[in-house]
Amino acid sequence: MAAAPLSLVCRNCNAPLRSVKEAQDHNASTGHADFEESVEAVLSLVCEDCGKPCRNQTEQDLHTKRTGHRKFVDKTSEAMAIDTEQQMAAASEEIKDELQEIAGPSKPQAVQEKVAPEVDPSLRQQIEDMGFSANKATRALHFTGTASLEQAIDWIMKHQDDADVDEPLMVDAAKPKMSPEETKKQIEDLRIKNKAKREKEEAEMRKLREQERIRSGKELQAAERENKMNELKRNVEYRKREKEQDAIARAKIKARLEEDRRERRRKLGLPEELTAEEQELETKKEEAKKASKAAPARVDASPSAAASFAQNLRKILVDQKKQHPNDDAKLRACWTTLLRCIGNVAQHPGEEKYRQLKLSSAAFQSKVASVNGSLQFLNLCGFKQNEAADALHMDAASMKQDLLTVAGAELNSALTNPFFGML
Repeated sequence: MAAAPLSLVCRNCNAPLRSVKEAQDHNASTGHADFEESVEAVLSLVCEDCGKPCRNQTEQDLHTKRTGHRKFVDKTSEAMAIDTEQQMAAASEEIKDELQEIAGPSKPQAVQEKVAPEVDPSLRQQIEDMGFSANKATRALHFTGTASLEQAIDWIMKHQDDADVDEPLMVDAAKPKMSPEETKKQIEDLRIKNKAKREKEEAEMRKLREQERIRSGKELQAAERENKMNELKRNVEYRKREKEQDAIARAKIKARLEEDRRERRRKLGLPEELTAEEQELETKKEEAKKASKAAPARVDASPSAAASFAQNLRKILVDQKKQHPNDDAKLRACWTTLLRCIGNVAQHPGEEKYRQLKLSSAAFQSKVASVNGSLQFLNLCGFKQNEAADALHMDAASMKQDLLTVAGAELNSALTNPFFGML
């Protein structure tokens, strides 16, 4: 048994059509008139957001691009078989009704006009001259429909006994028949009228679709703006939290450094708080640091030489950090002493006493000489060993203010940076 047809296909352009009505519309718009039945259903992809059906993937993509709707339900399997003959009959009845509407209402049969039949007056006169009445002559010529006198006389002889043979004959007025050209013109007018109606409906649908597209576009733009604002707010909140966390971490490091300083002073038998002399020294260091920032010292060496000098000093300090991983107090005492020695020379370049360090000093031996690399650090800064005086001495000519500044910066970094030497 053959499968029931589910659609119609235009053999001119292969367009799939769901019904005879769509085939008529297709014929009106394209002029194609060759259709055949098909057992393949036309796709029905229904948008879940607005209910618009799409019959192929292209229409679905276009609808998504215009409206942003992306959810579709495939209802192709729900397509019903079409009865082409029944739909053709219904279409024909619809066309007849429209033609009747164009032609106007017909007159009722009861009031249709009656008229005397038209016959040949010369033949009727000849029959009357033969002794028959005018009504008989008229009936004979009308019913025989001939121009033969013999046939008319023969009809009278056969019907002379009829009851109404002598009564006047009245017949229905002849209806004017439309010519083929007039019929064709009326059908063409009807087709043009239907086409104009469809074009008007399509224009209204296009207008509605455009309004829907504009509305959807505005909603999408509003959603995008809201998303950008929310993202900006999230970024601001994230940076704010990040700054707060950094401040908390720095406060913890500062508190830890302060506690370490107090612990070192307790171990050395010193009061936790700085003495007046130490506070004065710290104040001088801060002032010297601010002055160096405000007016950098004269640079005697080239930038490349200063960079190489800083790299060599940093390597010595990092090696000391690695050699004493668990003895921060000893390292800090050594570096603090070295920083004090370098700072005294930088702040009092004209005083000889600050440019000489006694090797036999118990404090120097315990804090500086006991840490490998400290004497090498001082040698790089300009201190040379004087064996006769058992001391390290820096000549005024060999003193370079910019190199001493670099050395002080490296020592200060080693003392204040909690991550120094870990990378």
